[in-house]
Amino acid sequence: MAAHRCGFLPPLFILCALSVLTVTWTQETIPLGSHRAAAADSKPTDTKSVAQTTEQLAVEQRQWEATEVEEATSAAAAVSKQDNSSPEDVVQTSTPKPKDEFQEELVVRPLHSGDIYASFQFRTLWQTDFTRERKVSHYGLFPKSLGQVISKFSVRELHISFTQGYWRTMQWGQPFLSSPPGAELWVWFQDTVTDVDGTWKELANVLSGIFCASLNFIDSTNTVQPTASFKPLGIGNVTDHRFLRYATLPREIVCTENLTPWKKLLPCGTKAGLAVLLKSEKLFHSSFYSQAVHIRPVCQDWQCKTASWELRQTLNVVFDLHNSGQGKREWSLFKMFSRTLTEACPLASTSKIYIDVTDNPEGEQFELSPATALLSQAVVLGDRRTFSVYDLTQQITFGTVRSLNVLMRWKSSEGDMLRPLLHAERYVAGYGLQTGEIHTLMYNNHPYRSFPVLLLDSVPWYLRMYIHTLTVTSKGKDNKPSYIHYQPSKDRVRPHLLEMLVQLPPNSVTEVTVEFERALLKWTEYTPDPNHGFYVGSSVISSLVPSLVALDTNSTWQRPLFSTFFPCKEESSYFVRVYTEPLLVNLPTPDFSMPYNVICLTCTVVAVGYGSLYNLLTRTFQIEEPSPGLAKRP
Repeated sequence: MAAHRCGFLPPLFILCALSVLTVTWTQETIPLGSHRAAAADSKPTDTKSVAQTTEQLAVEQRQWEATEVEEATSAAAAVSKQDNSSPEDVVQTSTPKPKDEFQEELVVRPLHSGDIYASFQFRTLWQTDFTRERKVSHYGLFPKSLGQVISKFSVRELHISFTQGYWRTMQWGQPFLSSPPGAELWVWFQDTVTDVDGTWKELANVLSGIFCASLNFIDSTNTVQPTASFKPLGIGNVTDHRFLRYATLPREIVCTENLTPWKKLLPCGTKAGLAVLLKSEKLFHSSFYSQAVHIRPVCQDWQCKTASWELRQTLNVVFDLHNSGQGKREWSLFKMFSRTLTEACPLASTSKIYIDVTDNPEGEQFELSPATALLSQAVVLGDRRTFSVYDLTQQITFGTVRSLNVLMRWKSSEGDMLRPLLHAERYVAGYGLQTGEIHTLMYNNHPYRSFPVLLLDSVPWYLRMYIHTLTVTSKGKDNKPSYIHYQPSKDRVRPHLLEMLVQLPPNSVTEVTVEFERALLKWTEYTPDPNHGFYVGSSVISSLVPSLVALDTNSTWQRPLFSTFFPCKEESSYFVRVYTEPLLVNLPTPDFSMPYNVICLTCTVVAVGYGSLYNLLTRTFQIEEPSPGLAKRP
């Protein structure tokens, strides 16, 4: 019997172990309600333990019910948010957004003049708020050099551009983002800044070091404080013009030294992505070149409870027809940039190339290879455009050769360009070096609609404007502005500032004329080449232009980045900013060669006249007898 009992012990031990494991696993996997039911069914003998267990179950019951209510409330809020939000917001709420986000795109638009327009745009979104977090120690994709500038100088918005050449509006149409020739800088400061002028001067010096430019020449003589132009592009209701500063340097030369620090602000640099195409030799060998940096606060969510910082780096370039080789209308990425694409930036969430095929619906104008089935439509500057899209994040885009070289080969040169609805020009009239006139022409090419424009003109102090001679005419009749703000200049202190709100009649040319007098400068105030003339910055014209087609104010992921920079709240119009040509004005200039001639003449007279007289007065003359010959010597 003992032997039989010992034989049953191992199976019993195994069964007990399995039962213990089963009970333990069951207790770990039973939900909270089952725990409460099991506790209710049990009958503890100790009254104190029963009370404690009942109290604990009541607390757990309250916590569980509160969690269910919160989850139900959050679920209902998510549903209502999806019902009331735009498609872009719905996509963003379905997946958690990263703290940093980077997007890149290249838009290529064939021009009717035979040239080609390439526009790069790189967007870095940083989910932080400098207004609340004064010190930020960790930087991801956002460049630290610009982040420290925003934090130190309490910058709300910063816009800076460097442009070489002039955009020919009547030949190329309207650019995606306009900029004047030279350098342009305008900044909105936060309302906590006490000394705006001192902060502005120090900020210009810092940006001069970051971008290797001559921004340190910005001072009070070329800085204005607009009252109506250059409204904030980001979120917020800051409209106090005391915290706005605007300045231009129309003679700034743009070169590789400005492009190199601009490229270093990109997360991938020039190692991968679209930035590989940014080769200086090709970019500056073009008809037009412009690079810009735009920093502004944007909303993180559809309710706009928190703000993010958006950094947009744009680069626009127009390649001449004759640069393509033998005047052929055949373009490719390799011909334009001497490089091809092999991969997207690993840090970019989206990386796309858009080719404008609006004028080529059936392929009768040009042939595009490799062909792509992805198409996108967007309303750009009041016109509905169609784009062929190449997504660099998809490996199928590069094909088997693992390289992308988009080629456009023209079949026909026919086609009409859509004239821009708003166009502006400016020139100097008059004769002599005493007085003159500045003429600004604003064209409204809309056939039947009129719209107002806001004109900003900043003129240096050495051109003394006579504001009483200001005239505005449209179709041979006086056109009285509805708003005029004029701030006279002070010699060597500040320039003239003129802002006007003018209504442009349909299909008309509005001319603004004002007379000025040239001032005499000190000889130390002239440039090294004074006979070349002095540059006057471009006029700025801002307006809401009527759209030819209905706009879509809802943002979508399929819309290109350049079409979402300027916010638009109306479907019948779009915002546009136009710059005129800079002026080259001659001033009364002395003959700087006269001092040199006087010095040369004085030195010659002193050397010849005074030297000869000094020798005659101080030199002694003696007569020496000739020595006898050798035969006569004793």
